[in-house]
Amino acid sequence: MDDRGGVDDIDGLLRDAFGNMTNLEEENNGLNEDAKRFYKLVDEAGLELYPNCTIGFSRLSFIIRLYHLKCLHGWSNTSFTSLLELLKEAITDLNIPTSSNKAKNMVKDLGLDYENIDACPNDYMLYWNEYINDSVFHICRESRYNQTPTMEGNEDDFALPNKVHKVAVKTLRYFSLIPRLKRLFMCPNTAEALRWHDKQRLKDGCIRHLADGQAWKNLDTRYLNFSKELHNLSLGFASDGFNPFRTMNVSYSTWPVVLMVYNFPSWMSMKSEYCMLSLLIPGPCSLGNNTDIFLQPLMEELKELWVSGIDTYDSFKGETFQMHDALLWTINDFPAYAMLSGWSTKGKLACPCCNHDTSFCYLKHSQKAVYMDHRRFLPVDHAWRSNKRSFNGKTEFRDPPRMLTGEEVLDMLKSIDNALGKTQSKIDSIIGTLLDIPGKTKDHAKARYDLKEMGIRKNLHPINTKDGKRIKLARACFSMTKGEKSIFCGVLKKTKLLDGSASNISRCVQQEERKLYGYKTHDAHFMLHYLLQIPIKSILPDHVAVPLVRLCSFFRRLCQKEISLEEINGLESEIVETLC
Repeated sequence: MDDRGGVDDIDGLLRDAFGNMTNLEEENNGLNEDAKRFYKLVDEAGLELYPNCTIGFSRLSFIIRLYHLKCLHGWSNTSFTSLLELLKEAITDLNIPTSSNKAKNMVKDLGLDYENIDACPNDYMLYWNEYINDSVFHICRESRYNQTPTMEGNEDDFALPNKVHKVAVKTLRYFSLIPRLKRLFMCPNTAEALRWHDKQRLKDGCIRHLADGQAWKNLDTRYLNFSKELHNLSLGFASDGFNPFRTMNVSYSTWPVVLMVYNFPSWMSMKSEYCMLSLLIPGPCSLGNNTDIFLQPLMEELKELWVSGIDTYDSFKGETFQMHDALLWTINDFPAYAMLSGWSTKGKLACPCCNHDTSFCYLKHSQKAVYMDHRRFLPVDHAWRSNKRSFNGKTEFRDPPRMLTGEEVLDMLKSIDNALGKTQSKIDSIIGTLLDIPGKTKDHAKARYDLKEMGIRKNLHPINTKDGKRIKLARACFSMTKGEKSIFCGVLKKTKLLDGSASNISRCVQQEERKLYGYKTHDAHFMLHYLLQIPIKSILPDHVAVPLVRLCSFFRRLCQKEISLEEINGLESEIVETLC
């Protein structure tokens, strides 16, 4: 976001969204107290910046623009107050607050505020609710604050510490959810769009929107009181770690938690203006299973919205209703899935769907668990089930694992101590293996020794040289020559992409070294969908290229904007064969 992005048009946005609310209370008796207070703030904030102002700024838009610059460039509160005082002194008719606190309150009153919640530096607890006044956690005995002494006295004197300025060691930023959800219904256009999933969605059996999916339908069937009220919202939850310092030299992991409202049409629900930042969890380290500590404020609001609901004014229908919400989905990669759910996604029970019936094999030399029994999911009469030579040297006639129902999962969790906190990706592998990138390839000496240990793929077993000091690895069918790697990297280097589809992938290509570095997860998805199959079709033999092309096709078709249930069932059968 640049200096101007998203703030120049704030006055127009408010005017278009809410209109002139001066006489709204007289015209409509459906306003609750919260709505009356909000619309009054909007009208007051929309006052002219100065008499007969024609430059397109209102009082609110000008202050938001200034406050954005303050945050962007790190101005202190004192310097911001000095600037406001100078502007007011130079232009006496300027209708702006005269201090940083008053400017901040203008923004806060519109529901754009957040709460600072101190946390234990060891992630044991939040200093929140009954612990809000504590200064030391009783288990780890770590202090809540960094004790920073301030010095008083003249430069000629020996200044001694006089006061202690308390700064929390770790602080969670929490952006309350309920006020922002209520604001959605205070804009007539947005309030109408929140009914799109029921009133305007095409219902022909194809899946274009989450409301066409089975999870949404199951919720509607099971909770009739929730589904019959079209105001009620279905939410999605996403989180992942990122480095906020724009450099890989600094190891720091910050975890934002974002919520999406899926009642909107599909072209609106994932737009940035409708994605709500709920939590900003500080680093410097990844949270692991202690994520639940920081989710407490959000979970408390979600429970309140589900159980009792919140009085909310609907400006489209001109009435107050009881809004309820349901959290239906989480969006995350597999490691984050483990942190958010508590189910370990590594080791012998890594698959949350197969659960205790997960098929795994521990590789002695690579020292890790792998999962190779995909043939369990093939049709019972498939020829590959009895093919020993092409797989692990055994036949496979077991049925696929049965997925647990929600009731069974809840029953299993009854015996779990649910105490908070501490108690006393494939595309990377494919590219790393094809280009033989050290540290990323899955074809290395240890893997070859594992093949020997298992007694399969004898042509790939490591061979000791005559002097006994080195080993020789046979060339695998997917191995590329230097020339083929150059062609592969050259295709990615010369690729021109549409703006916004992915980052500049060509910058990640080191053509002289024939390697790829520094691409992001979204770039990996884009390469898997569209780019990977272009070079491999002309470089690799068919029995290697075809499975990879089918894998790329699977994800591309799965992520298309419209898909039928029959096609999903076909993809489910096809991906089993592709993996095998």
